[in-house]
Amino acid sequence: MHIKSKHTTRPWISCRMWFVASLLFLNSSAPMACTSSDTSTAAPILLFTGTGTSANDVAAVETILNNKHLKYSTANTRQLNSMNELQLMTYQLLVVPGGNFIDMSDALTRSTTANIHNAVQGGLNYLGICAGAFIAGHAAYNSLNLASVQFGFYDAERRGIRKAAVAITGVNTPPIEHYWEDGPELTGWGDVIGKYPDGTPATVEGESGKGWVILTGVHPEATENWRRGMTFITPASVANAYAGTLVDAALHRTLLPHY
Repeated sequence: MHIKSKHTTRPWISCRMWFVASLLFLNSSAPMACTSSDTSTAAPILLFTGTGTSANDVAAVETILNNKHLKYSTANTRQLNSMNELQLMTYQLLVVPGGNFIDMSDALTRSTTANIHNAVQGGLNYLGICAGAFIAGHAAYNSLNLASVQFGFYDAERRGIRKAAVAITGVNTPPIEHYWEDGPELTGWGDVIGKYPDGTPATVEGESGKGWVILTGVHPEATENWRRGMTFITPASVANAYAGTLVDAALHRTLLPHY
């Protein structure tokens, strides 16, 4: 496990982390995928980087985290598969970025998705972006079952569009254009933060057990070079700032304005 050494304005620690850390010490036979020699500076965020994730999207999410001076650790598929529920709960937030949700599902074991589900029910927060939102649903494939429904693709997919600049409207805010590529429509779960142009949910938030979950079908973290050959009115910097808002809200369990 590669531990990112990023500075924060203050070390993050919680009573829940100390409690879970003590349980992990007692359960020393469990394999540790992510460790830190200094628990006072433990990373609050775990970023999944394994099979099915887009390397470009992982890099884009890392840029958002680094720009916000947030400490994080990364876990590939093997490492995530080796973690148990208690180890997952030493983190405050799990981020699953975009990519191929079927490949993610196939590479993760059933016990891993169950551990993630149980950790979120116990208080781990979750941010799912595109594929990370798909796999968070309740589906026939090996999903996380954090939401009660299986999500389908946004309607543009049906019309043969694979990627586009999509204006997402929020509550009492001007629309922000985000990069969309084969992303889900998030009908049927949570409170709607942002809507696609056809009025269907693009970004949602809600509780799953004791965990706070934010899912988005678009890529606010997308960098300028993703936009080549496409026309955007909203600067990438504005969309990226919104990505930072979603990270903060998921990390700190902040209720964003919703419909």
